[in-house]
Amino acid sequence: MLINRRIILSLISLWTAGWVYGQEVKTDSGIKRKDIPGSYSNISTDRNGNLILQVNGEKYIMPEVKANRTLERLKGNPQATPTGIYFDFGDALENGSLFYGLINFEDTKYPQPVYFRSPASILDGKAFVNLLSLRGRYDMVGWEKKEKGIIGYRVINADGEILYDGKIGFRGKSPFAIDTTLIEGPFINLLQHNSVTISFETNFPVVATVEVDGRTYQSEGPVTRHEIGIAGLMPSRTYQYGIFYGDNEEKYSFQTAPEAGTRKSFTFSYASDSRTGPGGGERSFFGANVYIMKKIMALARYKGSAFIQFTGDLITGYKSDPEEIRLEYANWKRSVEPQARYFPIMTTIGNHESVMNYWGLPTGEFYSIDKFPYDQVSTEQIFTENFVMPEDGPDSEDGSRYDPGEKTVDFPSYKENVYSYIYDNVAMIVLNSNYWYSPSTSFVNITSGNIHAYVMDNQLQWLKEKIAMLEENQDIDHVFVTIHTPVFPNGGHVSDDMWYGGSNEKRPYVAGKAVEKGIIERRDEILQILINESTKVVAVLTGDEHNYCKTHITPETDIYPSGWNKSKLKRNRSIYQINNGAAGAPYYSQEITPWTPYTTGFTTQNALVFFHVEGDKIQMEVLNPDTLDQVDELELK
Repeated sequence: MLINRRIILSLISLWTAGWVYGQEVKTDSGIKRKDIPGSYSNISTDRNGNLILQVNGEKYIMPEVKANRTLERLKGNPQATPTGIYFDFGDALENGSLFYGLINFEDTKYPQPVYFRSPASILDGKAFVNLLSLRGRYDMVGWEKKEKGIIGYRVINADGEILYDGKIGFRGKSPFAIDTTLIEGPFINLLQHNSVTISFETNFPVVATVEVDGRTYQSEGPVTRHEIGIAGLMPSRTYQYGIFYGDNEEKYSFQTAPEAGTRKSFTFSYASDSRTGPGGGERSFFGANVYIMKKIMALARYKGSAFIQFTGDLITGYKSDPEEIRLEYANWKRSVEPQARYFPIMTTIGNHESVMNYWGLPTGEFYSIDKFPYDQVSTEQIFTENFVMPEDGPDSEDGSRYDPGEKTVDFPSYKENVYSYIYDNVAMIVLNSNYWYSPSTSFVNITSGNIHAYVMDNQLQWLKEKIAMLEENQDIDHVFVTIHTPVFPNGGHVSDDMWYGGSNEKRPYVAGKAVEKGIIERRDEILQILINESTKVVAVLTGDEHNYCKTHITPETDIYPSGWNKSKLKRNRSIYQINNGAAGAPYYSQEITPWTPYTTGFTTQNALVFFHVEGDKIQMEVLNPDTLDQVDELELK
């Protein structure tokens, strides 16, 4: 798979922003040869610590690219003045507008800012919010009496592009002071029948507490990122919880899961691919289609979803500087935050979450690999920093049969990006088909790396063992497996995913050597586990292709290219692939494949899939979150 046009344009913008090639460039990156994972090939360092790629005997330096637009800069470093709040965005933007407004926590379950009639101007990267303008008839939260309040603010550049939504608290009545503020979250995480974890971020390091059912739980030491575990809860019960930070508090609620195997009726929902879409405004909010995500969250909550599974391409990504990825994640999390205070949204990695090292060659070729050190700046590490997910997955591909060094770390972690969880009689297995991913798939024989859609050995073995465990678990009736890339692509990614136009040649390279199994062979090994080794897998939930459709995978479905000369997998039963990559990314239309006759319901409408589980029955309902039209329906079991 060649890098597609969109990625090429993104890389060209990076190149023209300061990329160069040749041996005379010095970046003083300080990388040492021992820091380069042994799983890569043709990559070394020079005496200055520059990262070098060697191609056809030529050496190319990879300069470090530092983004101006970062999360910390766009927070604006708010400082109090006698009459308001001063913001300094540095070189993140020169001119623009700062919309701001008070947040009322008392008249809604989902508090959000109500913007004041006029924005503040951003000039030379600086802006001033006059809090005195929010007095009198504009004081709908009573901050004058309380002498404290919280404003939300939206940063927009001179071209009208929305870059960031922030929150900041203030106290006083002129002069003012910046108050301890809950600037992100809270989020409901790791929801079980007897426990939950609540995560959030504050602007100042504090010891925060969460109060549930008369008991208090405390964060460890003064910190800004808080993950507070709550234990000893009762199943299927609604709990009020309060978050106390400084002398402030916020109150929300959550409902614990039923005990496994209770077989009560419940609903969950599924979507993926919410990266920036066309149309401007909140559809093109730096990194995410916030417009559609807000609609999805509101509809999921309205329909009573116990949780949402969201499988990859949350953001636009493909960045070299991790700080830019952190900004995009912050924007995505802000879009789901109002409802995610009440129920969990489970996420994992797609190809667009990539944080990459890039080389641009004079020939126009681009080479890219997962950024390292893996425990500091890799795709997987930055994802883990931003989300709280289960940790029952495999460790990494270290220790696999193609591990080049037993005593070295040669692969990133699977922590929190491959996992499983149970809700009542349903189990969800979450896979990562963009692990250790190199977007320049056509050149992995040079750099080494994983290709788009390939599930590597240790992850495959973990899947096999997890399925076997769930087969023995009498409390589980239904198993869903979710993976970003379709097993059977239908529109937009027929040239890659687990098909590559019918070519089995595509596969990862490790330390310069191709792995044994090609992409279609590996696909069949996955199907063997899901279909022939399981009686409980109902469907595979996929994304990547920006459309909705369902594919019925039966023993009769044609799944091979013409002239296939390897063994063919005999399937002993049928399952569905439900593709829903329609959460706001640019659309793809349908293409012709061998399984097209088994694919129905194809649409480029935005979609949210609901699964209504009633004991041994599952009814699927698909709605357009923008129009509320019904897109499709299906009785799965």
